[in-house]
Amino acid sequence: MMSNIAEGITLFFSLSNFLAITVGVLVGVTVGAIPGLTATMAVALALPFTFSLDPITGILLLIGIYKGGIFGGSITAILVKAPGTPAAACTILDGYPMARKGKAGKALKIALYSSCTADLISNLALIFLAGTIASFALKFGPPEYFWLIAFSLTIVISISGSSLMKGLMSGTLGILVSTIGLDLVYGTQRFTFDNFNLMGGVSYIPLLIGLFAIPEVIDFYVQKIMPIAVKGADRSRVSMPEFIKCLPTIIRGSFIGVIIGAIPGTGATAAAFLSYGEAKRVSSHPEKFGTGEIVGVAASESGNNGVAGATLIPLLALGIPGDVVTAVILGAFMLHGLTPGPLLFQDNITIIYAIFAGIMLSSLVLLVAGSLAIRHFAKIADIPRHILLPSVLLFCVFGSYAVQNQMFDVLMMFAFGLLGFVMTRIGMASAPFLIGFILGPLFEDNLRRSYLISEDISIFFRSWICWFFIAAVALSLFMGLRREWLAAKAAKSRASSAHSDGI
Repeated sequence: MMSNIAEGITLFFSLSNFLAITVGVLVGVTVGAIPGLTATMAVALALPFTFSLDPITGILLLIGIYKGGIFGGSITAILVKAPGTPAAACTILDGYPMARKGKAGKALKIALYSSCTADLISNLALIFLAGTIASFALKFGPPEYFWLIAFSLTIVISISGSSLMKGLMSGTLGILVSTIGLDLVYGTQRFTFDNFNLMGGVSYIPLLIGLFAIPEVIDFYVQKIMPIAVKGADRSRVSMPEFIKCLPTIIRGSFIGVIIGAIPGTGATAAAFLSYGEAKRVSSHPEKFGTGEIVGVAASESGNNGVAGATLIPLLALGIPGDVVTAVILGAFMLHGLTPGPLLFQDNITIIYAIFAGIMLSSLVLLVAGSLAIRHFAKIADIPRHILLPSVLLFCVFGSYAVQNQMFDVLMMFAFGLLGFVMTRIGMASAPFLIGFILGPLFEDNLRRSYLISEDISIFFRSWICWFFIAAVALSLFMGLRREWLAAKAAKSRASSAHSDGI
């Protein structure tokens, strides 16, 4: 075994492999920072360039783009409230308020440190626990997925803002929007209004951009008072006590990301929100979340970056792609005559170890590339807002159009932008809407698949995994509702006290 590891590391140590990782991460960070251009899109566009490359070099290039893209999305999410990638949507909740307070540099740096730490933990999990985690992931059938998604949906309680009822309404609306399109089982139309553009459902990128970025543009032009400027190039740093304070959250978020990433079909966005929800749930000051809490940024970025290495676990160990990006990477393996799965470890173990060496190096490259990106991209927020916001709007239109090359997606972006603006004005949080939209199809799909397998309701209680998540759902609901009840009781007590003082 040691000889295979040594041979694999020797195989990795070449200038082309180092360049592939470096260029991949830099490209990923740059593309990820542009709203609408996702890591998936960047990896797919880069795939043809790997044809003439060595298998290890080509695969490392794609992995570098993937890892850089996941972090890159946080840059514009923090600076201009326009998530570069879907996985960065959760980072907005505390990252943008920090930037509004003049702490953009601190928010960007904790995002980078959290991303690199989570990426390293995820890579170690890939290398040492691939077989164990992959075999555990195989035990998940539709009922187990159903309860996992049900548990994830309880995050809505944690991110509902000041009003739980408005948060639940927002989440329900997101679930309803997710049902638009053709029924996956019967093929019938749902809420399409006979518009063929809606038969494939609402596109994710236009909805994401519209919900978070467009309200900022609208708000800028309707306000009579100039909004607070974001200081992007501030010199605020993350102190060691602050990093130590965030470290338990980063580690917890990393493991949440590893678990979610190892289960095919869930994704980095869900992991980020789940990590954020758990951080808020265990915090002694949950009321600070959403107002510019550094731990909130750490939770989000550790969750989504913890997925990056873990999605390769089912790909390499079982030949099953963990998400859309790893499906593209699977294509790269196949193009180079490599078939991921158990036989890959048996027939091409040295190539696997060479890829592992490159993946470990990617965390260090991400730290360096991310630091450079922060230094230059942070200057975006110093641009006067009457120039910056029209530019952001231009990128939003471009990003929405680039998804399917049709103007209908641009119109949908503006429609959801108007909806997001109205929700902001009435105090309804947008994050529960996004959670409902993301998890709604997975929830419905696994519910219906379970009933197709067995029309007996007992299928939802068939394994210890089901019972574990049932208990987690019950505990999460109890803790969330209890916290809301205590907060309402405290507010009522303060109001009574103020009334008494007034008398």
